Amino acid sequence: MHARGLLTDRIPVSGGEVATGVFGEGPPVVLTHGTPASSYLWREVVPILARRRTVYVWDLLGFGDSRPSPGVAPSIARQAATLAELVAHWGLENPALVGHDIGGGIVLRAHLLEKVPASRLALVDAAVLGPWNTPFTEHMQQHADAYRTMPHHVFADIIAPRMRTATHHAMSDEVAAAYLAPWAGPEGQQRWIDQVAAVHFGDVREVTDQLDQIAAPTLVLWGERDEWLNLTTGDRLAAAIPGARRENIARAGHFAPEDNPGDVAEALLRFFG
Repeated sequence: MHARGLLTDRIPVSGGEVATGVFGEGPPVVLTHGTPASSYLWREVVPILARRRTVYVWDLLGFGDSRPSPGVAPSIARQAATLAELVAHWGLENPALVGHDIGGGIVLRAHLLEKVPASRLALVDAAVLGPWNTPFTEHMQQHADAYRTMPHHVFADIIAPRMRTATHHAMSDEVAAAYLAPWAGPEGQQRWIDQVAAVHFGDVREVTDQLDQIAAPTLVLWGERDEWLNLTTGDRLAAAIPGARRENIARAGHFAPEDNPGDVAEALLRFFG
């Protein structure tokens, strides 16, 4: 799993069609990325986990190679319902669930509200406790029509440098291009705005009200150089979940699995036991 397009399976769900992939053998773990990433985020984590686990990877609806049906908003609530459908499709009884960025909110909503069972929960630089919108996202939500209608090359010039702030280490041109590829051109521009407009804290408010009810062992993992969601956010999240383990990843920004995939994978394997 070293490039986009290697999620070869396509699974129809109630909200559209999801690109997925399954790697390795062993107890199941499901990886859920956040915004504005795709499953590409996990490409160097997957081979390490797959030595001891069966790893299930998917692109969120509207991200990567997954497409929502016409009129379906790619909200956190919709993504959580989709995750529940995928877990049922795969026949998983008690998987470990890992969520990055809004993927953390999606995983928790799937577990707490959609009643997806989890042997363990791992939340990586997770957008759960509000406020978690960056000023950049807030501005896009407030002026969505302006971003939708601007020339797509201008839009590309805006989001490209923004994407590069997700990591502590400078992205190579090749890596940056892979992250930006799903958002390229007029169609990608509309998909970006669709997900920005659809993702709101309201979808995780019900989750935050139930954090003290989480019984599954939980790991809160954070890039120590995260400039999008700072370390204190991770501290607060861990404190809100009974018995949660708290660890930082050295030399890593918000896209910790991109910056330091080895340490992320090893931290997850230690936690899975």
